[in-house]
Amino acid sequence: MPNLLATATSPYLLQHADNPVNWLPWGDEALNKAKIENKPIFLSIGYAACHWCHVMAHESFENAETAAFMNEHFINIKVDREERPDLDNIYMQATIAMTGSGGWPMSVFLTPELKPFYAGTYFPPTRRYNMPSFREVLEGLANAWTNQREEVEDTGVKVYQHLHSQVKLEGDERLTSDHLDAIAKAMQAAYYWGTGGWGDAPKFPQPMALEFLLHHAVARKQDEYLKLIEHCLKTMARGGMYDVVGGGFSRYSTDDHWRVPHFEKMLYDNALLSRAYLHAWQVTRDPLYKRIVEETLDFVAKEMTHELGGFYSSLDADSEGEEGKFYVWTLDEIRNVLNEDTEFFEAAYGVTALGNWEGRTVLQRALDDSSLAARFKLDLASVQAKLAESHSRLYAARAKRIRPGTDDKVLTAWNGLMLAAFAEAARVLKNDVIASVAKQSPSHDEIASTSPRSRNDSYLDLATRNADFLLTHLRRDGKLHRSWRDDKTTNEVFLEDHASLILGLLELYQTDFNERWFAAAKELADEMIQKFSDPAGGFFDTPVDGENLLFRPKDVQDNATPSGNALACEALIKLAAFTNEGRYRDLAEKALELVTKVALRYPLGFGRWLTAAELVSGTLNQVAAVGEAEDPHFQRLIQAVRAEYRPAMVTAASPFPIKENAPALLKDRVMVDGKATVHVCEGFFCKLPTTEVEMLIEQLKS
Repeated sequence: MPNLLATATSPYLLQHADNPVNWLPWGDEALNKAKIENKPIFLSIGYAACHWCHVMAHESFENAETAAFMNEHFINIKVDREERPDLDNIYMQATIAMTGSGGWPMSVFLTPELKPFYAGTYFPPTRRYNMPSFREVLEGLANAWTNQREEVEDTGVKVYQHLHSQVKLEGDERLTSDHLDAIAKAMQAAYYWGTGGWGDAPKFPQPMALEFLLHHAVARKQDEYLKLIEHCLKTMARGGMYDVVGGGFSRYSTDDHWRVPHFEKMLYDNALLSRAYLHAWQVTRDPLYKRIVEETLDFVAKEMTHELGGFYSSLDADSEGEEGKFYVWTLDEIRNVLNEDTEFFEAAYGVTALGNWEGRTVLQRALDDSSLAARFKLDLASVQAKLAESHSRLYAARAKRIRPGTDDKVLTAWNGLMLAAFAEAARVLKNDVIASVAKQSPSHDEIASTSPRSRNDSYLDLATRNADFLLTHLRRDGKLHRSWRDDKTTNEVFLEDHASLILGLLELYQTDFNERWFAAAKELADEMIQKFSDPAGGFFDTPVDGENLLFRPKDVQDNATPSGNALACEALIKLAAFTNEGRYRDLAEKALELVTKVALRYPLGFGRWLTAAELVSGTLNQVAAVGEAEDPHFQRLIQAVRAEYRPAMVTAASPFPIKENAPALLKDRVMVDGKATVHVCEGFFCKLPTTEVEMLIEQLKS
């Protein structure tokens, strides 16, 4: 008989609905039950794509004897960390404080007053890995609750006091240009040139750090950091973490060399990494980066998109009970699919009968295109065509396998990140096609008739459908919601949901200049300020009218996803540039003061903050363009604005006359001599309006 998780929206909770454990979702019923029955709470937090969550569920939560003991002695609550990042944040801090490390599944034991007194992650069913069995943990804690209650509650109070003290952040000075220079140098000094990236295994991608370094390199004209950025991007793309057959990135590498991934695929990783590769392509024009962007976004479009426009949360690491089974190959399987092309492909990926992981092969490049061309006496175009054909055939063969599970809930924050990726890619890659035509000095009619590849049109279509989906299905009755599935939403909403969606909408506005997206972004920002602002600076993660938790969390550190505070800061800086309203900038600058000391000490944990700091410490350009909607010259001016990677710039455009609901940046902008005109402003002054592409390019460079 299903437990009370059977009515949940979360696929992760639904996975546990048939457990013999009497799981309860987090809520008043469960919390009141703990107080009435005077029992401790066992809080189990995980997510649908988590491999070790599945293992612990199979070993312990599906075991009738273990479940019976849990039901007798504990109130058992199951939480999806992706739906409740507030609870995950609070109790992850507790787990780290008590054990020195954290992860998922997270296993935390609480008093009925929600104070944690014991914590861990995965516990095995029997003693192994130098760990006690889960049953031993349960029995020990049940005994302590009965016979050592005072000590248990005293531990809970001490942990609570420690956690509560961590929430208080005091601002002093803002990150300056000198600070940012020092941080960039420190990141460069800590970089692992041998294997790429930072840190030891498990090795995680660091897209936010790479984005900061790229922004810094371009803004300060310091090309020394480009070598590091390119090295990191290429080592990740060549390794097993990147799915060469289907596109997209796995969560992280289990080894130092990016060879064997943890195979789960998360929406947020692919959103953040695709933009990092897109920006690197804009700066370097290396076709590898462009291919990675297109393959990653195409993967999301094919495998992680709901028919109504929302993006799914993740793909599981496991299929048929085995991690990675869907993605790995034997030599015989490859030869059966590729036939006469197998020698070429085996050389490209170093495929052998022994494999490179548990007797099978995680595909990763062994020879680059130039080496393959020399070995097989082909030109580069033929090499790339043969590889693409091989990937396509393997993809078709792989599609016949049993797929990993899909966590098909739609999360506002993660969708906002992916919305930004699709929106920006739509305009950047479309611009590449138009620019290549413009180099041939075409006539106005020729530019007007140029059709970009359908892929780029589909990116804009996907972005538009996604934005519409989020503003209708996840913003109901004037309130934004965190999670949607099967037309049901959760009640909660968090800072990162507002901030991510604002940034996604601003990117989409700068792609199609539809005022609806800008108006929605501004409305969400005003609501965010009202509900989440902390008078001491920055923002709380939960709204002022949210649930009363152990304490009101305010997490400023970037984790796998950017800090909600960092995203809010970036969104407000950009909104200030669009609206000329200083109140947005004031809030952002006050928030930035909170992280100066910690960002200087732990820069890799504050990459998105550092990008926001770059926007404040340098000059943020404002570009306003007006013209006749169908005028090809107007479009040519817009393409000139978009032709380069310009992270410190916002762009507004409108047909003339300008609509009332357009950004204030466009207010009183005029067409010179009846021609399409661009106004470029820096800080507190504007340059002469121009109607000429060449002059515009010079103004943007200076």
